[in-house]
Amino acid sequence: MTYVRNAWYVAAWSEESQSRRPLGVRVLNEPIVIWRSETGVLAAFEDRCIHRLAPLSLGRCEGEMLRCMYHGLRFDRTGRVVEIPGQDRIPNSLRVRTYPVAERHGWIWVWMGTESAADEGLIPPVIGMDHPDYICGHGQLDYDAEARFVSDNLLDLSHVSFLHTASAGTSENWARERPKVTEQERGVRIEQWLRGEGSYGSVAADAAERVDVYSCYDFFVPGVFLMTQDAYLLGTADALNGQPPPDLDPAAKKFVAQQAITPLTEKTARSFYIMAAHRCHGGADQRDATMAVVPKIFAEDKAMIEAQQRIIDVTPGWRFIATTADRGVVLFNRLVEKLVREESARSSDASSTGILDSGTGPNLDRRLVGG
Repeated sequence: MTYVRNAWYVAAWSEESQSRRPLGVRVLNEPIVIWRSETGVLAAFEDRCIHRLAPLSLGRCEGEMLRCMYHGLRFDRTGRVVEIPGQDRIPNSLRVRTYPVAERHGWIWVWMGTESAADEGLIPPVIGMDHPDYICGHGQLDYDAEARFVSDNLLDLSHVSFLHTASAGTSENWARERPKVTEQERGVRIEQWLRGEGSYGSVAADAAERVDVYSCYDFFVPGVFLMTQDAYLLGTADALNGQPPPDLDPAAKKFVAQQAITPLTEKTARSFYIMAAHRCHGGADQRDATMAVVPKIFAEDKAMIEAQQRIIDVTPGWRFIATTADRGVVLFNRLVEKLVREESARSSDASSTGILDSGTGPNLDRRLVGG
């Protein structure tokens, strides 16, 4: 599966970089080191020293510099080598690839494409760990499966009617009612009413007291899921003729379930998740109730998706058969394919004019330099 490169991928939690020790991560099968300078500025480099390709994540932060702890080469925040112990002359060309990096919502985001195209305005509007109006729970889960399949699972929630009956007590409404799917510039929006529900994850409702549930989520490139969900009096969906509830104020969402799906390698992925409950609508109680069931739900997803991957691996020429429930999956994957084609075309144009892509890292030069 090909992934969009000109996009922000969640690489780590902000809290993982607080110790000022280099942090090694992997995104799109590229080893990356994230480090924080003495003044608190984040930087992201390819996680390989230009000398002997030792991982810089085993290095040491020194003020505003990062030192490789194999042979002592030291790099500034631009990735340039500024010191080689025992060598006076250092060519300006000696540098590692750097990645645009941003810190938002308790997550560290890395831009995997062309540096000049990096736009922090493309970071999705996550309600993060530091939001003053929300109490959050969080965690992460690794999958031995393509990130694409984890994303597909979130883009078609009809599966919750069958996969999550034990953990979440869901009805078959999720599978039998088709949502409204709307294309967006860099994602899709999926929304639906579920009439006569009991309780589901973030919606606290007595099983004997049926409610109408309104669910709405955006799924952004490269794989960020932002879902709001709330319960209303039975009959509300019909009274509104299936239209969204008028009090759905984006600035005052009651509950938001959020995931960022990051491809680590070709067939491994990581889900970073934040469950946010508004302080005025359930607060810590809602957060705790949700976090009690979320690991069970995600464990069911993980078991199924990894089993799916194992079957795919032994099925030559496999293909999926789409149903009407797959509209969100199909539209999102078409969008990804379109963006990848556009990136490829721009890369070809740059190559034909002799312009080097700034996303290309240096090869190992076996000649002696600066000696």
